[in-house]
Parts: sequence; structure tokens; C-alpha cells
Amino acid sequence: MTRTIVFIHGAWVTPDSWDVFRAPFDAAGYEVLTPAWPFVGQHGPAELNANPPATFGGLSIVRIADYLQTFIEALPEPPILLGHSFGGLLTQMLLDRGCGSAAVVLNPAPIGGLVPGPSAWRAIAPILLRLNGWNRPYKFTRERFGRLFANAAPPATVDEAYARYVIPAPGKIFHQAAFWSGTGIDPARRTQPLLITGGTEDRLISPYLSRAAYRRQRHAPGPTDYVEFPGRSHFLITEPGWEEVANYVLDWLGRAVAARPGLIRSNAL
Repeated sequence: MTRTIVFIHGAWVTPDSWDVFRAPFDAAGYEVLTPAWPFVGQHGPAELNANPPATFGGLSIVRIADYLQTFIEALPEPPILLGHSFGGLLTQMLLDRGCGSAAVVLNPAPIGGLVPGPSAWRAIAPILLRLNGWNRPYKFTRERFGRLFANAAPPATVDEAYARYVIPAPGKIFHQAAFWSGTGIDPARRTQPLLITGGTEDRLISPYLSRAAYRRQRHAPGPTDYVEFPGRSHFLITEPGWEEVANYVLDWLGRAVAARPGLIRSNAL
């Protein structure tokens, strides 16, 4: 089994968002790689917040996926992929392209064909309704980040995250996700094991969306599992209780990937 894991960050954050969550994987002997999206790796958080590049707002899902695919295919062997939020959507797109030996997607943004529920529409409406919003970056205020992204985290944790690694997100990716532009996959092509998670308190990617992703993906030839974490918000990689999430993923990798093809499938939802 490969001992390399590529962590794929989501919208509104830099790869530093993995600093807490990666620790148990480092301790378990995995080589953890945390590539940045285009622009994010070339510009620091302060610069992106103060003066994002003119073309950053129009960064597309496909361009990000292409960039990550090039990174992954340059590795000595197919790694495990672990994506959060929009990183979870990108991870499923990469699996669809044949990248990766197995994957975990934490509260993933919806793949093409999934209809967001009311809470998700309310969260992204201000982004979609802006004039020329598909070409403009969108930044969370501290209040909105705490209320929608990290609503189960204590204020001090939210403050630290917002100061260290919260950045604007390309407006285009939200339009593409909402209108299924470039985000479609064909589960019939996936043979790699996949674990999908949801959080009961997630106000961006509701458990409804995570379960919908599972229902779509369980038709793949590759094994598919789903787990839902009570009391967790979208910030489940850092908020209190993140250790339970990380340990579950490590356990899943240990029994599901190392023992492949003997992975136990989830019960139908």
C-alpha cells in the first residue's frame, strides 16, 4: 500500500488549514503532501487578501484539477487522496480521471448532477448574485466565516484560522458547481475505494449533500463508504473533535485500503 497521501484543500483557505489535521497521519508514518491551488501557492495570504491577482476570481475548477493531476502524476506511485470541501469535489474529479489509489472526501462540494439543499443555496446566494461574480474573488468576513464555515468551533479557534489562512475564493468555481459546469463525473469509471463524510452541523455542505454524493458514488465498481459525524461543522478538520475524524480516516485506510479488495461496503442509505 502506498504511504503517500495528498491532502487537497478547499475554497477560502490555504494548505496551512491542514496543519492540525495532518499530525496523526505524520505520526502514523504517512508522507503527507499539501499542494496549493494555482495562485494560492504563488501568493501569501496577506497578498491574496489585500490585492488578489486580476485573474484569480476567474480560476476554474478544471484548471485546478489539471494542476493537481500534473502534481499527482509526477509522484513515484499513485497516492491516497484526501480532500476537504471543494477539495473533496476536486478529489472525485481526479478519481474519475484515474488518479489516486484510494480517496477520502470530507464534506465535499457537490459533483455535477447533485442539487444543493436550502441551506447550501442560502450560503452561496450572495456569491452567485453579484455582478460579474464569476470573474471576481469572494472573501468571507470574520462573522460569516464563523457562522457558516466554522460554526462548531470556539471563537479563539475561528480567530486564529481567519488570521492565518483564510483567503478569498475564486467566484467562478461556485458558479460552476451550482450549474454543473465541468464538475460531472462517471461513477462507472471509479475502481478505487472511496470514503465520504458528512457533518450534522455543516451549514455549507449539509449531510443531505454528502449522502447524495454517497448514493451517486455507491454505484461505482470501487468500494464506497459513508460516515456522518454528529456535532461537526464544515470545519471538522480543526474544530474540537477533529481527532475523531482523523482517527476514523486512519482506521478506514488501515482496514479498507491495506486489505483491498476486502473493503466492507456501507449499508445503503
